[in-house]
Amino acid sequence: MTPEAIQRVMAATWPTARSWREGPFTLRDGAGGGKRVSAASCEGDWTDADLLRLEQLADPLVLIRPADQDLDAALALRGWKLVDPVLIYAAPVAGLTADLSSLSAFPHWPPLAIAQFIWAEGGIGPARMQIMQRVSGAKAALLARAEDRPTGVAFVACHEDTAMLHALEVRAECRRKGIGSTLVHAAANWAAAQGVDWLSLAVTEQNAAARALYTRIGMEVVGHYHYRMK
Repeated sequence: MTPEAIQRVMAATWPTARSWREGPFTLRDGAGGGKRVSAASCEGDWTDADLLRLEQLADPLVLIRPADQDLDAALALRGWKLVDPVLIYAAPVAGLTADLSSLSAFPHWPPLAIAQFIWAEGGIGPARMQIMQRVSGAKAALLARAEDRPTGVAFVACHEDTAMLHALEVRAECRRKGIGSTLVHAAANWAAAQGVDWLSLAVTEQNAAARALYTRIGMEVVGHYHYRMK
């Protein structure tokens, strides 16, 4: 997976509310949906005047991808803080599918009320639910169950040859019981049914537990990014 392909998949499966160009930068209005849908990104050559205009925005935030090293250095010199380094994991769908009971995890859309409740417990509220609603391609909510009770939820959507998993949330009392891996396998099963080749996801670098899980089930780091905030 190329960095450009990763960015296309992320943009399509977790879309912003509105975007527009200002010089070399694409600006985004995420409508309260978090950094990923609100950060500006650089799409061309920039000047110090362009950076000054960025600094005049309310709560300026810039996405820094591997190709943005010069921009990253320039923003650092201007006092912009590095925040939330993120890793992109991916693996072939065929290696992640599993024989799951229909009661252990199942895809559905629109999200059931209990799925929305579990997301809300984890801080994934209406603004992020609106992001899911904006996705125009194939998509599903995944609800995990264990011992006849709901335990976790995630969102998965497709673009090109890749499905991307977002908003994976396991209830606090159900963690470290294999629910996260069940949801990843359920996402892979759903992705296989859509005919795509890859499953991907993004996780913050500091989330050691999640990173260990993704490595254990055979996913590998294929990209990274972080943000600069003034």
